[in-house]
Amino acid sequence: MFKSVSTSLAALAMVAAAPVAANDLRDDLAADMPDLMELYRDLHAHPELSFEEYKTAAKLAKRMKALGFEVTEGVGKTGVVSVLRNGEGPTVMLRADMDGLPVVEQTGLPFASKETATPASGVTTGVMHACGHDTHMTGFIGAAQLLVEHKDKWQGTLVMILQPAEEAGGGARAMLADGLYTRFPRPDYALAFHDAAAPQPAGTIGISPGYALANVDSVNIHVNGIGGHGAYPHTTKDPIVLASAIVTRLQTLVSRELSPLEPGVVTVGSFLSGAKHNIISDEAKLQLTVRSYTDESRKLLLDGIARIARGEAIAAGLPDELLPVVEVQEDFTPSTFNDPDFAERLVTIFGERFGEDRVGTTPPVMGGEDFSEYRRADPENIKSAIFWISGTPQPMLEALEENDTPLPSLHSPFWAPDAEKVIATGAEALASAAIDLMPVGGAG
Repeated sequence: MFKSVSTSLAALAMVAAAPVAANDLRDDLAADMPDLMELYRDLHAHPELSFEEYKTAAKLAKRMKALGFEVTEGVGKTGVVSVLRNGEGPTVMLRADMDGLPVVEQTGLPFASKETATPASGVTTGVMHACGHDTHMTGFIGAAQLLVEHKDKWQGTLVMILQPAEEAGGGARAMLADGLYTRFPRPDYALAFHDAAAPQPAGTIGISPGYALANVDSVNIHVNGIGGHGAYPHTTKDPIVLASAIVTRLQTLVSRELSPLEPGVVTVGSFLSGAKHNIISDEAKLQLTVRSYTDESRKLLLDGIARIARGEAIAAGLPDELLPVVEVQEDFTPSTFNDPDFAERLVTIFGERFGEDRVGTTPPVMGGEDFSEYRRADPENIKSAIFWISGTPQPMLEALEENDTPLPSLHSPFWAPDAEKVIATGAEALASAAIDLMPVGGAG
């Protein structure tokens, strides 16, 4: 995943021994790590779902207040904004996401989550930090502590936000709508990290200059038909046959309409219709996830879905009043774009601090992240970047190398990152980047 690091065991040993820049941040962080790991285990054991992060937010807000930040709770429902003013200079915003997922944990950790909740689906489920947001929050607190301890090394305004509902795709939007950029200092730079289930040593950093993550759209297609007896199909308009034609034709959007140089995904994740062997239903329902990078590609794919659904229905002989209904859901997550010059600056900062063998560029992915919203709200004035930190434990890397054993992915009930390395790397990376961006006596 990260271009500059080989996945061989020999390379892993080289990365572990890579030279690093001398710094006192790391000494202070080492003293903070026992408390941070206790916080991590607590957060891991007590996850909360999107927009339900009340206890998590209160717990972390208390820590930020104790550090001397001006803290505002309840921003965007459960978000927390903490501001620390330290003289004239740039404004840097650091972000961590707080929500867990409706996943039953199967990691076997002694502090595994036993929490349950009932999400919007109405089905009670286990809750787990299966995407590593617990490491994000803990690294965030570690960075806050370092920046307070080293206020003599930077000058400017630090805005640190704890965001709800990243998994639901609406948390960043909710915080912005609740005045993030009007009630609080507007950032010049926005920065975040995300753990990764990558085939690299835990603590390896990867950054994607330019597009890093994709536009994410959820689309519902309600396909109408005329039902009847399965023995007399000529008296019906079979919605299963029609929906099948739509599914097949949708595959040509990426293969025949989108430029080969533009990434795109149209996946039909759900196809529901019928209830009995010998009954032709009068409806079918399709659920799609649609991924792209540019606004132009997104429009092409969404317009094409609507056109294909309508065209196939007309070809099947359905009257106008029974043409399919295509619904693009409102929880759209825009693509995440790392300003290339900012990303390259981070590669340099992190390379000097952690060693070049531990830092590199990485290809973009088709996953989604609503961190993108912070830049899109003011793209002319805000530079932003999100970077990856591998959390893959060494035994998993060895099993991959020796037996080709697949790594568990993010959102897997088995994902248990090497939290200590992710947290230590994340805290030091966020703090060192903020210090570089807000130099004493400089313009940032």
